[in-house]
Amino acid sequence: MIIFPKIVHFDEKALFLHAYLRRGMKNKLPYHILAISIIAIWGVTFINTKFLIINGLNPQEIFLLRFIIAYLGIWTISPHKLFTDNWHDELTAVLLGISGGSLYFWAENTAIKYSLVNNVAFIVCNAPLLTLFLGMVFSKEIRATKTIVGGSFISLLGVALVIFNGSYILKLNPVGDFLALVAAGSWAVYSLVMRNMTSRYDVTFLTRKVFFYGILTILPVFLITPWQFPLEDFGKPVIWMNLVFLGVIAALICYVLWNIVIRELGALSSANYIYLSPVSTMIASAIFLQEPVTWISVVGSILILLGLFIVGTNFLK
Repeated sequence: MIIFPKIVHFDEKALFLHAYLRRGMKNKLPYHILAISIIAIWGVTFINTKFLIINGLNPQEIFLLRFIIAYLGIWTISPHKLFTDNWHDELTAVLLGISGGSLYFWAENTAIKYSLVNNVAFIVCNAPLLTLFLGMVFSKEIRATKTIVGGSFISLLGVALVIFNGSYILKLNPVGDFLALVAAGSWAVYSLVMRNMTSRYDVTFLTRKVFFYGILTILPVFLITPWQFPLEDFGKPVIWMNLVFLGVIAALICYVLWNIVIRELGALSSANYIYLSPVSTMIASAIFLQEPVTWISVVGSILILLGLFIVGTNFLK
């Protein structure tokens, strides 16, 4: 039995890491470092999810369980305010729960059933470009510069090398590839909407709303695909250990910190770090699954870092 220490006053104002990052800092470098750390953790979650699927859990079951764990945990650290200040903001919170939760994970995981994993991973990594496009359309604050566009495409090229790893077999599947694009667009919407909401609400409160509405809006999926995983199997270490990691670390802690990153760096700058996710997954796969690291994936990783550095010169001041 694992006993987690009680976390006291973990809200936005008292979070010691957040206070440290803000105190005396004249630039955004600490938040860029924080973004890299979060993406590194999220890259590893593909491995955790794979272990859970191998052991019998369906993707929607994994999502529901990790968000329930995160929601229960965040009640100990979030302001116990039930609703936002008005119905417009409450509906916006529903949109956050869908775009950053149920729709994103459902679309991404379902896309893998119909299309190649490489295709899905590559399309989902287009989220930063979609964020840029949507931001230019709906926000006056976001403008495309040669630095941003050039750096983004260099990183995207690196992503292609890491994901496809020299196997350039293009096999299009309209349904799967469209769902992957929906997932990428969903995360772009989440980034832009969250940036606006964090200027008016506590970050942990908003994150709790994302978990709640993510759980609520995934439930209709179980009408189509009923729950199948046997309850007695939750006693297996491979099940509960991976679920605890996904729920507490990857969801509860990382979502709170990521929403802080979005608020401090903006939707576009934070979204660009998604390009690092394949690099994190590649390293984790080499460590935990003994998958080989090739020179093509190394070159791709270098291009990703180069592209992020170029984009960073536009934001890091």
